Amino acid sequence: MRPDSLSKKAVPKPDFNLERQLMAQGFMRIAGIDEAGRGPLAGPVVVAAVMLDPENIPDGLNDSKKLSAKRREAVFEQIILCARITIVSAPPAKIENLNIRGATLWAMAKAAGSLSLPPDYALVDGRDVPDLMPCPAKAIIKGDRRSLSVAAASIVAKVTRDRMCTIMDGCFPEYGFSSHKGYGTTQHITALNALGASVYHRAFFAPVAAVLALK
Repeated sequence: MRPDSLSKKAVPKPDFNLERQLMAQGFMRIAGIDEAGRGPLAGPVVVAAVMLDPENIPDGLNDSKKLSAKRREAVFEQIILCARITIVSAPPAKIENLNIRGATLWAMAKAAGSLSLPPDYALVDGRDVPDLMPCPAKAIIKGDRRSLSVAAASIVAKVTRDRMCTIMDGCFPEYGFSSHKGYGTTQHITALNALGASVYHRAFFAPVAAVLALK
C-alpha cells in the first residue's frame, strides 16, 4: 500500500444541503443559530442567528474553530454585507440566574425572534432546541460543520465575542482577556488568584467560586 493512501480522510466542510432540503418542503426563510463562549470563566455567552441569501452565499464559510482569527474577521465582514443577522449576548448575571445552558437557550430563542425577517425554520447548533423558538427548529450536533447557515452564525458569534473580550481587556488589562478570551488558561487562573474576580467573571463557575470563597 502506498504511503499516501494512508493519509487521513479530509474533514468535509459545511454545505447548503440541509437548507435546500427544507426549502424543497416549503421553508424558504431558514436561520442558522450558534453560540460562542459557553466554557469561559468570564464574559458573556454570545449567540448569533444568521439567515443567508441562497443566491449570495459568502465564500469561505466554515466552522469558526477551523478558521484563523484574521480569516474569521474577513468572512464576518462578508456575512454582514449579504445576510440578515441578529446577535444576542447573555452577561454573567444572566448566566448566574439561568445557568449556562439556560442562558444559551434563552439567547438562541431571542436571536431567532429578533431577525428583521421572521424565519420559518431554524437550524440550531447543539443538542437542544429552545422552548420559546418562534418557528420550527432542529438541533444539529456539530451543526457548524454541516450547515453553511450555522457555520455563518458560528463566525458571527465568535468574532463578536472576541471583540467584546477586547473591550473587557481595556477595562481590566491585568487579566489578559484579549488573549485568552476568558477561558481558564494558566495565565488567567494566575491572574484570578492574584487579583480576585472582576465584574466580568462568572461567579458560579468553579475556579471563580473558589476565589470568591476565600474572601
